[in-house]
Amino acid sequence: MTGWLIAGVILFLLAILPLGARLSYNEQGFVMKILVGPFRIPFSVPKTEKSPDKAPKKEKNRPKESEKPKEGIRKGGSWKDFLPLVSVGLDFLGDLRRKLRFDHINIHVVLAGEDPADLGILYGKIWAAVAGLWPQLERAFVIRRKNVEITCDFAASETLVVAAGDVTLTFGRAVSLAVRYGVRALREYLKIRKSKDKAVQEHE
Repeated sequence: MTGWLIAGVILFLLAILPLGARLSYNEQGFVMKILVGPFRIPFSVPKTEKSPDKAPKKEKNRPKESEKPKEGIRKGGSWKDFLPLVSVGLDFLGDLRRKLRFDHINIHVVLAGEDPADLGILYGKIWAAVAGLWPQLERAFVIRRKNVEITCDFAASETLVVAAGDVTLTFGRAVSLAVRYGVRALREYLKIRKSKDKAVQEHE
């Protein structure tokens, strides 16, 4: 009995384990950290170092471009077979969108400009855009905390943006979505394969 209880507690903790990403943008550029429960794992795309320029070596017996064999162009599949998979993908994205949660969103915009009148007009337009955008975002996602600041700097040379936010999805919901839509995609794929095999047999 104790073993089942421990297993149940472990499964429960795994189901509510938050997975996601911490995104931020500032003067250092775009930064992302992977969130796995309480852990923060830095994520960065490795930069490829350019090797010093060297004189190209001459290759003997290198075929000319015109002598290289041309690869055949692949033909596309029927759009009727492709549509069911697109439908599954769109449903998945729609369901995923409603499952994602923004724990917090912080945006700070510093408007630059020398003319107070022009800067005031721009300030009003941006706030109007933000007021129209937030209700749409809140209908699509769960946003727990949000903070938007817009300030003006007449001495700045360019407009600057600082943004940060955490987007998470529980492990249980991720598994549920993967299983549900994975089965649907597999079912549609098998239908397509079955119809193709039937068409081939009829032509033979």
